[in-house]
Amino acid sequence: MIWINSGCFFGFLSVLLGAFGAHFLKTRLSEYSLGIFQIGTQYQIYHALSLISLGIVCLFNQTNSQTFFSTQLLNSAGYCFVGGIIIFSGSLYALSLLGHKWLGAITPIGGLIFLAGWILFFFSGFLGKRI
Repeated sequence: MIWINSGCFFGFLSVLLGAFGAHFLKTRLSEYSLGIFQIGTQYQIYHALSLISLGIVCLFNQTNSQTFFSTQLLNSAGYCFVGGIIIFSGSLYALSLLGHKWLGAITPIGGLIFLAGWILFFFSGFLGKRI
């Protein structure tokens, strides 16, 4: 249930930040900075929905008599999605609002964490009956 709640929280925050960017920041940021901000909100909403999906899979896994997915890998994927949102999207928000170029060096770390989450989510189904 924690992943569904986390996904709902990050989804809400993504819509809120997207509206903030579209209405308040549109006249205050350059087109380039606004584009960076929008990429942050896009990836955040994608991974918020992924967290909700992951939470549904976890619930299915708990209510079934057989374990089809590795709970350990599902939880690890969830932590990666949350960490990726914070690092990837968070660094893009900070980069666009503060303009510190060094923040752009942090963004790929968040992207790698997202990728790790997807790999863990993928393998949780293959390894579910074995782990």
